[in-house]
Formats: sequence, C-alpha cells, structure tokens
Amino acid sequence: MPLLAIKEISRKKYMEDKAGTILLAAKENVLENIISSYEARIQMVEAFFETTGQIFEDFQESLLSKRQEREKINDQLKENLARNGSLRKKDFDRMMNIISLYQEQSEQEIRKLSKEYLGEQTKLAQQLREGLKSFKDALTQGQAQEVKELQTLIKEILTKQDESKIEVTSKLKEFQQGQQQTSEMLGDLLARGEDLKIRDFKAMLTEFKRQRKERIACQERRRQEVKDMLGEFKAKRTETERERLAVLQEA
Repeated sequence: MPLLAIKEISRKKYMEDKAGTILLAAKENVLENIISSYEARIQMVEAFFETTGQIFEDFQESLLSKRQEREKINDQLKENLARNGSLRKKDFDRMMNIISLYQEQSEQEIRKLSKEYLGEQTKLAQQLREGLKSFKDALTQGQAQEVKELQTLIKEILTKQDESKIEVTSKLKEFQQGQQQTSEMLGDLLARGEDLKIRDFKAMLTEFKRQRKERIACQERRRQEVKDMLGEFKAKRTETERERLAVLQEA
C-alpha cells in the first residue's frame, strides 16, 4: 500500500478517535450537569428544611407569647368596660368568643400544618435521594426508558416540594398578618382607657369580621396564584430537562 494511502488512513482513524473522545467528553459533561443540577436542588431542599424546622420552633414559642399577651389585653378591656358600666363581663366574654374561637382554630391549623409539612419534607427528601441514585445508574448504563421514568419521578417530587413550601409559607404569612391586625385593634381599644365605650368594642368586632372575610377571599386568590406559579415552574423545569436530554442523546 502506498505510503500516502497509509498516512491518509491513519489520519482518518486519528480524527475518528478524536471525535469519539470529544463526543464522550460531551456526553459525560451533560451527565455531570444533569446530576449536579439535581444534587444542588437536594442541598437547597435540605437547607430550607433545616431552616424551616427552626422557624417553626420559634413560631411555636411566638404563639404562646402572643396568646398570653392577648389574654392580658382582653382582661384589661373587660375590666374597663365593666368599670364604666358599659358591658357586663359575661357579655364581654360572649362577644369576644368570635375572636377567641377564630384565633384558636387558626393556631391549631398552623400547628397541624407545621407538623405535616416537616414530616412530608423528610419523606420527600429521602425519596429524592433514592431517585437520584437510581437516575445516576440508569444514565451511566444508557437505560433510556429507565432514565425517562426516573426523570418523571424526580420532577413529581420536586413539584410536590414546591407546592408544600409555597402553601406553608403563604399560610404562615396570612396567619401572622391576621394576628398583627387583631393585636392592633385590641391595642387601640385598650389605649382609650376608661373612655372606652361599648360602641367602640362593637365597632372593633365589626371590623374584625370584615377583615376575616377579606382574608378568606385573599386566600382563594393566593391559591390560584400558587397554582399558576407552580404551573410555570413545572413547564420551565420540563423544558430545561428536555434540552439537556436532547443534548445527551445527540452525544
């Protein structure tokens, strides 16, 4: 075989080997990017989980402190209204029951939500790590169908975590806002001292009912906003993962 032909064959083989090496490196790089993105997400979830646990612990202490403060203000208001002859104590208790009952129900709901959220996040974090391990194995072994199924599973877990995080954050904010508004209204009444009249007390109860109705309407709006937001998150995540897998398949 002519020397020139041998050199040409060697050159082509070299180029093919080089192209193969480049493609393999590109494939490995895509694999690393996909896995790294999931690992980063897990770390974010776990960090948020730890922070949330401390937030809930502090929140429980805050609930107790706020309740004690509210009870003290209620007792002072009751005494002021009874002293100036505007309202009997038993009537005060009956009328205040609408606020007390609402506050108690809200606190119970928040406690239940906190407990369920922490338990759920522990379970989802474990599922996510197990799913990622299987995902790595399937990717390196070239199991396309397994990769697709695991990708769907991981995406569902991440979506569920997003839903829970947004829901619990939204409800905590709503609860705190409600607590603050109620405390301010009671504080305004207390500041009137002996000049406090039953009409002032009734006006406060009317305003409380209005705000409660407004909060309920706001909750419905936020539920829809959360639903829309999660839809956007899911679509964006799906598109990103589709692009990565497309690059991987081309490689």
